[in-house]
Amino acid sequence: MYNSSIQREEIERVYGKISPFELKDKLINLAEDSRKGSAHSLLDAGRGNPNWIAATPREAFFTFGQFAVSESRRVWNEGDLAGMPKKEGIAGRFKAYIKNNPDAPGIELLMKMINYGVTVKCFNADDWIHELVDGIIGDNYPHPDRMLRHVELVVNDYLIQELCYNEPLEGKFDTFAVEGATAGMCYIFDSLIANNILSKGDKIALMTPIFTPYLEIPHLPRYNFEVVNICADEMDEEGRHTWQYPESEMDKLRDTSIKALFVVNPNNPPSVAMRPESVKQLKHIVDNSNPDLMIISDDVYSTFVDNFCSIMADLPYNTIGVYSYSKYFGVTGWRLGTIALYEDNVFDKLLREQDEDKKERARKRYCGLSTDPDKILFIDRIVADSRQVALNHTAGLSTPQQVQMAFFSLFAIVDKENRYKKLTNDICRRRKQLLFDGLGIKMKEDPYDASYYTQFDLLEWANRNYNDGFVKYLQENYKPVDILIQLAEKSSIVLLDGGGFNAPKWSIRISLANLNDKAYSTIGENLLNVLEMYATKWRESKR
Repeated sequence: MYNSSIQREEIERVYGKISPFELKDKLINLAEDSRKGSAHSLLDAGRGNPNWIAATPREAFFTFGQFAVSESRRVWNEGDLAGMPKKEGIAGRFKAYIKNNPDAPGIELLMKMINYGVTVKCFNADDWIHELVDGIIGDNYPHPDRMLRHVELVVNDYLIQELCYNEPLEGKFDTFAVEGATAGMCYIFDSLIANNILSKGDKIALMTPIFTPYLEIPHLPRYNFEVVNICADEMDEEGRHTWQYPESEMDKLRDTSIKALFVVNPNNPPSVAMRPESVKQLKHIVDNSNPDLMIISDDVYSTFVDNFCSIMADLPYNTIGVYSYSKYFGVTGWRLGTIALYEDNVFDKLLREQDEDKKERARKRYCGLSTDPDKILFIDRIVADSRQVALNHTAGLSTPQQVQMAFFSLFAIVDKENRYKKLTNDICRRRKQLLFDGLGIKMKEDPYDASYYTQFDLLEWANRNYNDGFVKYLQENYKPVDILIQLAEKSSIVLLDGGGFNAPKWSIRISLANLNDKAYSTIGENLLNVLEMYATKWRESKR
């Protein structure tokens, strides 16, 4: 491995030119080199992978897997080989399995989850249990390819609970199970282009700060969109960022040449949910100025905000909702996500209103799927496009993943007291408090703050604790990357720069999810030490 001075030069050279996630890897190399022979542990608060998992639904999943294998062996049992599980009478056999295995891990939750399907959703017991058994065994292609029928219904209940504040809409959502929210976003981008709903060079809007890939994708040669940023640059009376969107920024969306709006809500990196007043303004803009605006909302951090309500609930006609199970349940490795689209939606309207040339291009694209391709819904076109259309018959998320998704959904649904949600939310808020205590800053309560990340503006801190003279000194003599390098070199702490998320240039993102509690006190204290070191140099320069 090359030495620290060379690594430092490389980091300074590529800063602002590559993704903050690629820069993070270089900072990790520098931190690893610098901690050799020291007592420091590497503290990587760059990536948002949580350090907890939802254990009980996993126990239920694996216990149910044992039942599923026993059902397979019941059909055909020849050494290492077994058959495909049969449906007839499977509900009775499941009851017997529950009775004979009272101490199996997760068995109580498993019983509650299955009962929810039978008693609340009124599923036929054999159909419901067999779909889960066949799904967890994974011996058939996903059918329907968009999502397993019973699984889709319970996942929709979960999405209504967590994204729509438990208030079902008049119509229903059609849901596509995908490999996490990022896959969902890629599929949506591709289908918007493939169906000529968006064209190369069209104008779109991004609500910033935002997850870096959403900044990068629109500028790829395939899309080359004209991008308008809707900036969360509001400040409160104390000069602190609220990470909310001023009315003047929201008003940009009245421009009818803006065809689509991409939003992460709560946003990333600040992880602050859009306040109801902004959603109300957005609704007014859509209703009165830009009725065909397409909204794509990524709500991955929604569960960390009390009483969260997605744009999907307020503007279902205009919104595609993207959700990932990764953060809440600690399943980044499972790749579990959904695309949800209201049955009456602007995307299908725009398809119907296209000129004959665009319709004919779509007919050629989807003619292998139907004798009447004009009637294929946009959500089903996304499914087909995810497999380049020709491989539509092999589309769909793997069935074991779909069953795991259903189990996580049911786990949250039957948790009437929200015990798990309180646990995870308390973890994030406790860590944020420890970080701010280490920084010597009073933490301001914000009902819209998910506290999954925090965005720390160094210049805001400098101005509030010193004055604009110190702010000017920092800007004239240093770059934001200097702070990141100091933390990596001296303390083996790795953070991300906020500028790479279109946040203020002198801000940094700190993940509050992926390290133990004590680490956040350490990060706060060391970050404060670096800032005070610059303050000391500033005072000396004035003498």
